Amino acid sequence: MHRRRRTALAVLAATLVAAPLLSACGNQSHPGAAAVVGGERIEVSTVQDRAADVRSAQENSPEAAQLVNKSGQLNRAKLHGLIFGRILDRAAADAGVTVTRKEIQEMRKASGAQQGGEERFEAMMLQQRWVAPDQIDADMRQEVQLPKLAEALGADLGTPAGQQVVGEALTKASKALDIDVNPRFGTWDDQKMQLGTYSAPWITQVTEFTPKDSPAGA
Repeated sequence: MHRRRRTALAVLAATLVAAPLLSACGNQSHPGAAAVVGGERIEVSTVQDRAADVRSAQENSPEAAQLVNKSGQLNRAKLHGLIFGRILDRAAADAGVTVTRKEIQEMRKASGAQQGGEERFEAMMLQQRWVAPDQIDADMRQEVQLPKLAEALGADLGTPAGQQVVGEALTKASKALDIDVNPRFGTWDDQKMQLGTYSAPWITQVTEFTPKDSPAGA
């Protein structure tokens, strides 16, 4: 029986319990910005452009209608990914972790092989993660980066204790970046790594992690 690989990001995110947030007033001193992270702006236009790339890829898919219907929070998903990427970059930098282009390409090649080829891999990323083909390398970078961060921290992502260590490092980085989100997109939760009540559709949120839940689905 085929068992889907659980990625490093999914393993960690599965321990972050999704919970509704109280509405909050956001700082509106940055017009045109979807968010300000570490003093750097993420423009609304950047979020919209990334969402448009995904929409274009979806519309060219044989399953266009289904893909579009399932990705109603696409703009928030793209902003969530941009914010989390900067948090992971900060946590990795704090731990002295770097990622090479070669490592990214090796991860993409291995992931593609597991899906039965690049075309099927791209289709899976579009369907399950709302990632357009030209956005895949950024996703693979995080898949390389997170386990390397865990290793640098002496943490095992396959255990609750290890996930807690990495989660604490990410929370520390998130707080240090002083994230300010445009109210139209919600508010950022440093503890849950979550944008408002948005939950990434490819992540199964759970309230418990047990040892039998292995990180690779093995």
